Amino acid sequence: MKILSWNVNGLRAVERKGELENLLDTHRPDILLLQEIKSREDQVRTLAGKYGNYQQWYHSAEKPGYAGTAIWGHRDFSPMPDVQFHTGMPGFDDTEGRISRVSFEDFEILGVYFPNGGKSPEAWKGKLKFYEQFLDFVNSLRSAGKKVIFAGDINCAHEPIDLARPDENDGAIGFHPDERAWISKWIADGWVDVWRDRNPTVSDVYSWWHVITRARDRNVGWRIDYFFVDQKLAPQVKKVRYLTEQMGSDHCPVEMSIK
Repeated sequence: MKILSWNVNGLRAVERKGELENLLDTHRPDILLLQEIKSREDQVRTLAGKYGNYQQWYHSAEKPGYAGTAIWGHRDFSPMPDVQFHTGMPGFDDTEGRISRVSFEDFEILGVYFPNGGKSPEAWKGKLKFYEQFLDFVNSLRSAGKKVIFAGDINCAHEPIDLARPDENDGAIGFHPDERAWISKWIADGWVDVWRDRNPTVSDVYSWWHVITRARDRNVGWRIDYFFVDQKLAPQVKKVRYLTEQMGSDHCPVEMSIK
């Protein structure tokens, strides 16, 4: 099963650029997790016809043109007819469309757009609470006997190797010790950061670049998009990579193939 995760920074925009079609034609994922779609389902209805080989589910934000997630599943992928789509998590009012989930018989795949936390002190506290609630949520799914995969824009670079300029950004939102500690806690709880686990010393591989400063041209970036799997699933991962050549957004996609 090949799964791709991509913060598109506007689904309609990336489609107009031809980059969504380019991604699907080039990489042909079985499951596509999309974040920051910035669209209601009725605004992207034409995509159901153009990409009819994908079953499409949307979880849009209440605020127009903001946040939101979606999951697309290829109809040739055998379990798709039996899949169930869910949104949100217990105890969290997901008005911004941050969590989408597909459930198969024995495993769960979640696409998540984590809060940035930079708008206000309240937003920062909300971000840290989201990390806490999300860990409880995926742990509960695992405790119920499910095999769990989650991916998306985590909005945090975990270690200094995960961003180009760690000293300049030390303590900034996105590289703050309090949020980094939550990712460390996930890992301590048995959730594997798949790419870093396979590439423990590789540097200069990022998934987000600042647009205005043309940081992508200089590869001054941050690795803030991830795949996580339960440690019991980690040996079944066949490949994981960042598709840094894929344009259309300020983020690049992440691809994982798992048996």
